[in-house]
Amino acid sequence: QVQLVESGGGLVQAGGSLRLSCAASGLTFSNCNMGWFRQAPGKEREFVAAIRWSGSTTYYADSVKGRFTISRDSAKNTVYLQMNSLKPDDTAVYYCAAVTFKPMANLRKGSDYDYWGQGTQVTVSS
Repeated sequence: QVQLVESGGGLVQAGGSLRLSCAASGLTFSNCNMGWFRQAPGKEREFVAAIRWSGSTTYYADSVKGRFTISRDSAKNTVYLQMNSLKPDDTAVYYCAAVTFKPMANLRKGSDYDYWGQGTQVTVSS
């Protein structure tokens, strides 16, 4: 019943921007911590960004700090990932994930999440 649907991926040239959206349904969005992960061909899934249920605390991978911004809109049950200054190394399938708030949850760890979207492809050309 829980569904996370990503959108906004596509092809962009290096230096460009994209904004990914993740629309959540079937859960109490305001009680969920949300995260973005990505997986490039031949590589392991890696953490990108996360945001606490309150929206007051965010986390970023070192590789995207200063370029990506995660945010959420409770009225729309949606979490966003604004990606600026994109590089070819950002090319990957990006996944949205959700977990009901738990104080011990490590939001940088994919296995701590309960729900995942289908993914959206981001391709950055050089």
